Amino acid sequence: MSDLSDMTWKRSSRSAHAGQCVEVARTPGAIGIRESKNPRAGHLTANPAQWSAFLDGVKSGRYDL
Repeated sequence: MSDLSDMTWKRSSRSAHAGQCVEVARTPGAIGIRESKNPRAGHLTANPAQWSAFLDGVKSGRYDL
């Protein structure tokens, strides 16, 4: 797990303020993904190519979200 503790975590402007959102932090070599409801539980890390492929899949409807 990469140390992204000093990074600025952001969430979508479309998210509700109920604390049940996905937050993302970016560095040049890694993207951190965590749940806003429990940010101390840890995060997932993806490299930029993995994150881009995931976003492309979401946008194309590949995942049942």
